[in-house]
Amino acid sequence: MNENLFASFMTPSLMGLPIGMLIIMLPTILFPNPSRLINNRTITIQQWLIKLILKQMMLIHSNKGRTWSLMLITLILFIGTTNLLGLLPHSFTPTTQLSMNLGMAIPLWAGAVLLGFRHKTKMSLAHFLPQGTPIPLIPMLIIIETISLFIQPLALAVRLTANITAGHLLMHLIGGATSVLFSISTLAAFTTFTILLLLTMLEFAVALIQAYVFTLLVSLYLHDNT
Repeated sequence: MNENLFASFMTPSLMGLPIGMLIIMLPTILFPNPSRLINNRTITIQQWLIKLILKQMMLIHSNKGRTWSLMLITLILFIGTTNLLGLLPHSFTPTTQLSMNLGMAIPLWAGAVLLGFRHKTKMSLAHFLPQGTPIPLIPMLIIIETISLFIQPLALAVRLTANITAGHLLMHLIGGATSVLFSISTLAAFTTFTILLLLTMLEFAVALIQAYVFTLLVSLYLHDNT
Protein backbone atom coordinates (compact mmCIF):
# COMPACT_ATOMS: atom_id res chain seq x y z
CA MET A 1 0.00 0.00 0.00
CA ASN A 2 3.06 2.24 0.08
CA GLU A 3 3.12 2.41 -3.71
CA ASN A 4 2.85 5.86 -5.21
CA LEU A 5 -0.70 6.35 -6.46
CA PHE A 6 0.49 8.43 -9.39
CA ALA A 7 3.26 6.05 -10.50
CA SER A 8 1.06 4.63 -13.26
CA PHE A 9 0.57 8.12 -14.73
CA MET A 10 4.29 8.77 -15.24
CA THR A 11 5.58 8.55 -18.80
CA PRO A 12 7.28 5.14 -19.16
CA SER A 13 10.85 4.90 -20.36
CA LEU A 14 13.14 2.21 -21.72
CA MET A 15 16.87 2.52 -20.96
CA GLY A 16 16.29 6.15 -20.05
CA LEU A 17 14.42 6.97 -23.28
CA PRO A 18 10.70 7.86 -23.19
CA ILE A 19 8.53 5.43 -25.12
CA GLY A 20 5.30 7.39 -24.94
CA MET A 21 5.20 7.84 -28.72
CA LEU A 22 5.42 4.08 -29.29
CA ILE A 23 2.55 3.52 -26.86
CA ILE A 24 0.44 6.16 -28.60
CA MET A 25 1.03 4.42 -31.94
CA LEU A 26 0.15 0.98 -30.54
CA PRO A 27 -3.68 1.23 -30.88
CA THR A 28 -3.38 1.64 -34.66
CA ILE A 29 -2.54 -2.05 -34.82
CA LEU A 30 -6.06 -2.81 -33.55
CA PHE A 31 -7.63 -1.47 -36.76
CA PRO A 32 -6.95 -3.90 -39.59
CA ASN A 33 -6.96 -2.59 -43.15
CA PRO A 34 -9.36 -4.28 -45.57
CA SER A 35 -7.34 -6.16 -48.17
CA ARG A 36 -9.98 -8.48 -49.61
CA LEU A 37 -12.97 -8.07 -51.86
CA ILE A 38 -15.25 -9.47 -49.15
CA ASN A 39 -14.42 -8.24 -45.65
CA ASN A 40 -14.52 -10.42 -42.56
CA ARG A 41 -16.85 -9.75 -39.62
CA THR A 42 -14.34 -7.69 -37.64
CA ILE A 43 -13.71 -5.21 -40.47
CA THR A 44 -17.42 -5.14 -41.35
CA ILE A 45 -18.39 -4.22 -37.77
CA GLN A 46 -15.56 -1.68 -37.62
CA GLN A 47 -16.69 0.05 -40.81
CA TRP A 48 -20.35 -0.04 -39.73
CA LEU A 49 -19.53 1.66 -36.41
CA ILE A 50 -17.39 4.30 -38.12
CA LYS A 51 -20.16 5.11 -40.61
CA LEU A 52 -22.79 5.24 -37.84
CA ILE A 53 -20.75 7.61 -35.64
CA LEU A 54 -19.77 9.77 -38.60
CA LYS A 55 -23.38 10.03 -39.78
CA GLN A 56 -24.56 11.17 -36.35
CA MET A 57 -21.86 13.85 -36.03
CA MET A 58 -22.18 15.21 -39.57
CA LEU A 59 -25.97 15.69 -39.51
CA ILE A 60 -25.72 19.28 -38.22
CA HIS A 61 -22.81 20.36 -40.42
CA SER A 62 -22.76 22.22 -43.69
CA ASN A 63 -20.69 21.07 -46.65
CA LYS A 64 -17.75 23.11 -45.38
CA GLY A 65 -17.95 21.50 -41.94
CA ARG A 66 -18.14 18.02 -43.43
CA THR A 67 -14.63 18.44 -44.80
CA TRP A 68 -13.50 17.79 -41.20
CA SER A 69 -15.16 14.36 -41.14
CA LEU A 70 -11.93 12.38 -41.56
CA MET A 71 -10.22 14.36 -38.80
CA LEU A 72 -13.14 13.94 -36.38
CA ILE A 73 -13.52 10.19 -36.92
CA THR A 74 -9.74 9.77 -36.52
CA LEU A 75 -9.91 11.78 -33.29
CA ILE A 76 -12.66 9.69 -31.71
CA LEU A 77 -10.96 6.43 -32.67
CA PHE A 78 -7.61 7.61 -31.32
CA ILE A 79 -8.98 8.83 -27.97
CA GLY A 80 -11.22 5.78 -27.54
CA THR A 81 -8.44 3.28 -28.17
CA THR A 82 -5.91 5.10 -25.97
CA ASN A 83 -8.47 5.27 -23.15
CA LEU A 84 -9.12 1.53 -23.44
CA LEU A 85 -5.37 0.90 -23.58
CA GLY A 86 -5.07 2.18 -20.01
CA LEU A 87 -7.45 -0.49 -18.72
CA LEU A 88 -4.93 -3.23 -19.54
CA PRO A 89 -2.72 -4.39 -16.62
CA HIS A 90 0.67 -2.65 -16.30
CA SER A 91 -0.17 -0.24 -19.11
CA PHE A 92 0.06 3.51 -19.60
CA THR A 93 -2.82 5.82 -20.54
CA PRO A 94 -1.62 8.75 -22.69
CA THR A 95 -4.90 10.65 -22.18
CA THR A 96 -4.14 11.10 -18.46
CA GLN A 97 -1.48 13.63 -19.50
CA LEU A 98 -2.88 17.16 -19.59
CA SER A 99 -0.14 18.27 -21.98
CA MET A 100 -1.18 15.70 -24.56
CA ASN A 101 -4.87 16.57 -24.27
CA LEU A 102 -4.07 20.26 -24.63
CA GLY A 103 -2.01 19.36 -27.69
CA MET A 104 -5.15 17.88 -29.24
CA ALA A 105 -7.66 20.47 -28.01
CA ILE A 106 -5.87 23.74 -28.79
CA PRO A 107 -5.11 23.17 -32.53
CA LEU A 108 -8.61 21.81 -33.23
CA TRP A 109 -10.29 24.66 -31.34
CA ALA A 110 -8.03 27.26 -32.96
CA GLY A 111 -8.70 25.84 -36.42
CA ALA A 112 -12.47 26.00 -35.88
CA VAL A 113 -12.33 29.58 -34.50
CA LEU A 114 -10.05 30.84 -37.27
CA LEU A 115 -12.35 29.23 -39.82
CA GLY A 116 -15.25 31.17 -38.32
CA PHE A 117 -13.39 34.49 -38.36
CA ARG A 118 -12.41 33.90 -41.98
CA HIS A 119 -15.78 32.89 -43.44
CA LYS A 120 -18.30 34.32 -40.93
CA THR A 121 -16.52 37.37 -39.55
CA LYS A 122 -19.59 39.38 -38.55
CA MET A 123 -21.32 36.47 -36.84
CA SER A 124 -18.14 35.48 -35.00
CA LEU A 125 -17.64 39.01 -33.70
CA ALA A 126 -21.33 39.22 -32.76
CA HIS A 127 -20.79 36.45 -30.17
CA PHE A 128 -18.71 38.87 -28.11
CA LEU A 129 -21.61 41.31 -27.72
CA PRO A 130 -25.19 39.98 -27.54
CA GLN A 131 -27.88 42.16 -29.08
CA GLY A 132 -29.61 44.56 -26.72
CA THR A 133 -26.75 44.79 -24.22
CA PRO A 134 -26.86 47.98 -22.09
CA ILE A 135 -24.02 50.37 -22.94
CA PRO A 136 -22.45 50.35 -19.42
CA LEU A 137 -22.13 46.54 -19.56
CA ILE A 138 -20.48 46.37 -22.99
CA PRO A 139 -16.82 46.38 -21.81
CA MET A 140 -17.50 43.78 -19.12
CA LEU A 141 -19.42 41.47 -21.47
CA ILE A 142 -16.69 41.63 -24.11
CA ILE A 143 -14.10 40.61 -21.50
CA ILE A 144 -16.32 37.78 -20.20
CA GLU A 145 -17.08 36.43 -23.68
CA THR A 146 -13.40 36.61 -24.63
CA ILE A 147 -12.41 34.64 -21.52
CA SER A 148 -15.15 32.07 -22.16
CA LEU A 149 -13.89 31.65 -25.72
CA PHE A 150 -10.27 31.08 -24.72
CA ILE A 151 -11.21 28.72 -21.90
CA GLN A 152 -12.91 26.25 -24.26
CA PRO A 153 -9.78 24.22 -25.18
CA LEU A 154 -8.71 24.17 -21.53
CA ALA A 155 -12.11 22.82 -20.52
CA LEU A 156 -11.89 20.15 -23.23
CA ALA A 157 -8.48 18.95 -22.04
CA VAL A 158 -9.20 19.14 -18.30
CA ARG A 159 -12.51 17.26 -18.66
CA LEU A 160 -10.86 14.34 -20.44
CA THR A 161 -7.84 14.26 -18.11
CA ALA A 162 -9.91 14.46 -14.91
CA ASN A 163 -12.40 11.77 -15.88
CA ILE A 164 -9.78 9.25 -17.00
CA THR A 165 -7.44 9.97 -14.07
CA ALA A 166 -10.19 9.77 -11.44
CA GLY A 167 -11.38 6.38 -12.68
CA HIS A 168 -7.86 4.94 -12.74
CA LEU A 169 -7.11 6.22 -9.25
CA LEU A 170 -10.33 4.73 -7.88
CA MET A 171 -9.56 1.36 -9.47
CA HIS A 172 -6.05 1.48 -8.02
CA LEU A 173 -7.34 2.22 -4.51
CA ILE A 174 -10.03 -0.48 -4.58
CA GLY A 175 -7.57 -3.01 -6.03
CA GLY A 176 -5.08 -2.27 -3.25
CA ALA A 177 -7.80 -2.58 -0.62
CA THR A 178 -8.90 -5.92 -2.08
CA SER A 179 -5.38 -7.38 -1.91
CA VAL A 180 -5.02 -6.31 1.75
CA LEU A 181 -8.46 -7.62 2.77
CA PHE A 182 -7.74 -11.12 1.41
CA SER A 183 -5.56 -11.79 4.47
CA ILE A 184 -8.08 -10.26 6.89
CA SER A 185 -11.61 -11.12 5.76
CA THR A 186 -12.54 -13.23 2.77
CA LEU A 187 -16.09 -11.86 2.69
CA ALA A 188 -14.92 -8.24 2.71
CA ALA A 189 -12.33 -9.03 0.03
CA PHE A 190 -14.97 -10.67 -2.16
CA THR A 191 -17.22 -7.63 -1.74
CA THR A 192 -14.50 -5.17 -2.75
CA PHE A 193 -13.50 -7.44 -5.65
CA THR A 194 -17.11 -7.38 -6.91
CA ILE A 195 -17.07 -3.59 -6.67
CA LEU A 196 -13.80 -3.55 -8.59
CA LEU A 197 -15.31 -5.65 -11.39
CA LEU A 198 -18.32 -3.35 -11.64
CA LEU A 199 -16.05 -0.30 -11.64
CA THR A 200 -13.94 -1.82 -14.42
CA MET A 201 -17.08 -2.29 -16.53
CA LEU A 202 -18.00 1.32 -15.82
CA GLU A 203 -14.53 2.47 -16.86
CA PHE A 204 -14.94 0.72 -20.22
CA ALA A 205 -18.07 2.79 -20.78
CA VAL A 206 -16.40 6.00 -19.52
CA ALA A 207 -13.43 5.47 -21.86
CA LEU A 208 -15.71 5.38 -24.90
CA ILE A 209 -18.09 8.09 -23.67
CA GLN A 210 -15.25 10.54 -23.00
CA ALA A 211 -13.89 9.98 -26.49
CA TYR A 212 -17.33 10.71 -27.93
CA VAL A 213 -17.85 13.80 -25.72
CA PHE A 214 -14.45 15.28 -26.64
CA THR A 215 -15.08 14.79 -30.36
CA LEU A 216 -18.68 15.99 -30.13
CA LEU A 217 -17.63 19.25 -28.46
CA VAL A 218 -15.00 19.85 -31.15
CA SER A 219 -17.73 19.15 -33.70
CA LEU A 220 -20.04 21.69 -32.04
CA TYR A 221 -17.28 24.33 -32.01
CA LEU A 222 -16.82 23.65 -35.71
CA HIS A 223 -20.58 23.92 -36.33
CA ASP A 224 -20.70 27.30 -34.63
CA ASN A 225 -17.99 28.62 -36.94
CA THR A 226 -19.04 27.18 -40.32
